[in-house]
Amino acid sequence: MNMKKIQLGSSDLWVSTLCMGTMTFGEQNTEAEGFAILDTAYAAGINFVDTAEIYPVPVNKETFSRTEGIVGRWLKTKPRDSVVLATKMSGPSRNATWVRDGDLDFMPKNVDQAVHNSLKLLGVDYIDLYQLHWPARNVPLFGDMRFDPKKEKPGAEMEDTLAGLDKHVQAGNIRAIGVSNETAWGVCEFIKQSEQRNTPRIASIQNGHSLLNRTFENGLDEVCFRENVSLLAYSPLSFGQLTGKYADDREGAQGRLNKYSKDWSPRYVRESTYQAAGEYAALARKHGITPTQMAIAWIMDQWYVASTILGATTVQQLEEQLSAQSITLSPEIIKGIEDIHTRIRNPAF
Repeated sequence: MNMKKIQLGSSDLWVSTLCMGTMTFGEQNTEAEGFAILDTAYAAGINFVDTAEIYPVPVNKETFSRTEGIVGRWLKTKPRDSVVLATKMSGPSRNATWVRDGDLDFMPKNVDQAVHNSLKLLGVDYIDLYQLHWPARNVPLFGDMRFDPKKEKPGAEMEDTLAGLDKHVQAGNIRAIGVSNETAWGVCEFIKQSEQRNTPRIASIQNGHSLLNRTFENGLDEVCFRENVSLLAYSPLSFGQLTGKYADDREGAQGRLNKYSKDWSPRYVRESTYQAAGEYAALARKHGITPTQMAIAWIMDQWYVASTILGATTVQQLEEQLSAQSITLSPEIIKGIEDIHTRIRNPAF
């Protein structure tokens, strides 16, 4: 099946407007289930697969790196040049001390180890898009509401990180680089440093974006437009909140928000998140489509989204998400979405 392809930034990578995320493979999904999901995505025309060295999530020592192994074994069943493969290097974390023995800064020596580990686990000679999973510096992350200068800490300088990445681009281990969970300042500074030092320019930014989290529209949209950096939107269903299943049965719904401790993902279990998700679900059903279809159709229609990263634990879930491609949201639905957003703004930021 044909699917529209889009160029990532100024790189030579052309990716489908939908990407298959894999963070549940090896935890919520077995290898066989992961293969079935990837095969379904591939048959639908998705040529873009995203993973990370720290997957699956929730992260723990026992399952760490399983996902890259599963993705790598699946890649052996397809022509290598038919898949644009993305993975990510973990940043500093107090919760993953077993990754590179806890040495999670972005200094060149750590870039070397992370790249070679991923190449080995994935069983490939090169990675198409290599991303920094989250910033090494002090930034508000994963639900933090504001920047706190009191949390400043030492860490790798961007120019050192870029030099480390450049080494692997020159060696042919990496085709393009990107960032994730970044800020507007971070994108601008990475570009400035790469231009000053003639090191690789970031092609993409992978940030959370959905009906419940539209913070990308608060400045990052302009930065990425003017600097030609492509948005890869992750969590378009906000950990399942936008499927409507938690609106229907908050405590009984089958999904990660009930399967794991709510301390793991507090932004997705705020009361305002449940409220907004319920209103979006009701709006979709009022107009004869599923909440999932509305959420995916909306995000694919945003001019600043290059590729939307889907997540599914069953083939049936993925097929419902894929069906959103044929849906055009009416002016009435768009107005309803904006009304809800105005009243309950970005509850899952």
